[in-house]
Amino acid sequence: MKSFAPFEEKMNKEGIAPAAIKAFERCYQSLVNNESGMIPEESIIPAQDVEDWNTIIANTPEASKEVLAQCVCIKLNGGLGTSMGLQKAKSLLPLKGDDTFLDLIIKQVKALRKISGTQVRLLLMNSFSTSEDTLQYLEKYATDGFNLASEVELMQNKVPKIDAETFEPAVYPEQPDMEWCPPGHGDLYPALIGSGWLDQLLKDGVKYAFISNSDNLGAQMDLRFLQWFAQSNAPFVMEVTRRTESDKKGGHLAVRKSDDQLILREVAQCPNEDINEFQNIEKHQYFNTNTLWIRLDILKQILDDNDGVLPLPMIRNSKTVNPRDAASTPVYQLETAMGAGIECFNGAKAVNVPRSRFFPVKTSSDLLLLRSDAVEINEDGLMQLAGECQGVAPVIDLDSKIYKLVDSLDSLGIPSLKNTKKLTIKGPFHFNDQVIIEGTVNFNNDSCETKEITSGTYKS
Repeated sequence: MKSFAPFEEKMNKEGIAPAAIKAFERCYQSLVNNESGMIPEESIIPAQDVEDWNTIIANTPEASKEVLAQCVCIKLNGGLGTSMGLQKAKSLLPLKGDDTFLDLIIKQVKALRKISGTQVRLLLMNSFSTSEDTLQYLEKYATDGFNLASEVELMQNKVPKIDAETFEPAVYPEQPDMEWCPPGHGDLYPALIGSGWLDQLLKDGVKYAFISNSDNLGAQMDLRFLQWFAQSNAPFVMEVTRRTESDKKGGHLAVRKSDDQLILREVAQCPNEDINEFQNIEKHQYFNTNTLWIRLDILKQILDDNDGVLPLPMIRNSKTVNPRDAASTPVYQLETAMGAGIECFNGAKAVNVPRSRFFPVKTSSDLLLLRSDAVEINEDGLMQLAGECQGVAPVIDLDSKIYKLVDSLDSLGIPSLKNTKKLTIKGPFHFNDQVIIEGTVNFNNDSCETKEITSGTYKS
């Protein structure tokens, strides 16, 4: 049996919290026990018993001030957005005017505080890469206390990469930082207990947690759903939505045959021979939006019953220690998924939500949509689709060779998209003021010279 001692020593030297070390040890033992973490297609059936958001909202009153005061908003804020050319927290991207994701999140929480008359808590799960920039930006909210790490920050952990041949901690003296990797957003649970935040929240009477990604503007607190969650006694609720072709690689909901338990299956947990079934959106219809509602008191009980570790399934990723050097040492990176907690809570539920609650910004196309008039944001930072969208956001497909990086949008301009079904752009363009896109419109430019789109209405 391989010894975990070298990993424990390395993590202790780095100051990693004992709760995170225990969680990583559990994943490591799964690895050395030759557990692949794979979930074969034959072991599951598609999820069918899913609650409906619209039915819930139509039949539930808004949460009382007392219930709202017992809720904390947790935003996962560890992403840098490097694929879009960013070197800072993605949540600091400007969206509407000077407002960033973070400004809108703060506005939402301040509005909740006004409604409840209490200091509804906000926690930002920062990484070592986003902490400094985020806290510096929040200085503008110093009078509200949002700038203090002790008030808003939940720090993400890091874990060692594992040499795939020796099962020892990977070493890379040229760049020691590359010996470490993120543990996945399943790190939320050890971070909550290891930081002391879980005990503090419970001490302060906080019972419910609303958790989502900071770059998903659609994931906003709904007081009717909060009331339903409180009344349901469900310990864990995952927001899911119907998969489309663009979501077929995302983690989907399923039911494990052996015990009829709802589970989450990520693509990294799917055997190669089952990929076609994994991506079958008619068979596996629901994917995880990474928006969760959790009873903190029950989370605490489960952690206490499992020696401080939520028993999440391990996800094994095969990489090289230097991801930019294919000749560097092969390693395993172990992680867990936050949504996989659905199988750890007896009575956990899934709710099918409208697509408007899932607006992540992963590409410049996503960002252009949010900056356009197809999305309206009110004074409380709440978002809704405008125009003739009728709850379905326009599809934006920008040429990835030209508009991959955020800065490239500056030269493109922002047309009116509120009555658009689909906009496709291939080649370099510039939209002048008062360009209106209606229906499905394609712009193609095979030359290297930027083509001007003059003011006017373009429609299919």
